[in-house]
Amino acid sequence: MFKKLTLALALAAATFTAMAAPDEAKETKVVSDAILALVPQAKIDSVAKSTLPGFYEVVTGGQVVYVSADGKYLLQGSLFDMSSRKDLTEARLGGIRKELVDKVPKSKRIIFAPKDPKYTVTVFTDIDCGYCRKLHHDIAKYNEQGIAVEYLWFPRSGPGTPSFEKAVSVWCSADRNKAFTEAKSGTDPKSATCDNPISEEFELGRRVGVNGTPTVIAPDGTQIGGYLAPEAMRQRLDSLASTK
Repeated sequence: MFKKLTLALALAAATFTAMAAPDEAKETKVVSDAILALVPQAKIDSVAKSTLPGFYEVVTGGQVVYVSADGKYLLQGSLFDMSSRKDLTEARLGGIRKELVDKVPKSKRIIFAPKDPKYTVTVFTDIDCGYCRKLHHDIAKYNEQGIAVEYLWFPRSGPGTPSFEKAVSVWCSADRNKAFTEAKSGTDPKSATCDNPISEEFELGRRVGVNGTPTVIAPDGTQIGGYLAPEAMRQRLDSLASTK
């Protein structure tokens, strides 16, 4: 009798799973269609069931939004789990940032690092932005705090602008780090062209939600700035590490 009951339950579960999958696929399409009807140019990276009952989590353009299964309602903002005191939205965004940023190889970064760094941050930067220059002015102090800084390009003005062309010229210099530091000090780099990652890193920045520079991303994908002074950045990184 027990074996028959177990078999019946197993068959019922299998039938429910088989029925649930098409329903979820249908709801996923409804949610995607609703987003595209609202924002036709949206690039949807993923649609998945949310911990919020009746809603799907949609990742698009470096943002996470929540859309009801019937496609009627959209929630934008942080989903906060009060029991665990955790920002679920930021945790999800951090995972997305980490996954995408980690795909950029060292060969496509400009790196300033101490011998044995305790932390490595990724910084989306623009040569002409004031706080970007302030950050790089103190690069030795960040290194003294045990922080390696790996730069990716995000010329805010976009392709075809002077800031973008300066980024290309720095990248194509014989000594990138030296040219980078000189450019951050206000010296225009000697014009040069070559194969470069500026456009793809600019697009990556837009994809992970960069809307200003510098944007500082911690090893776990958390966006920690904005500009932070060397001591403050170390404290922030220590705090993040202690919560893991």
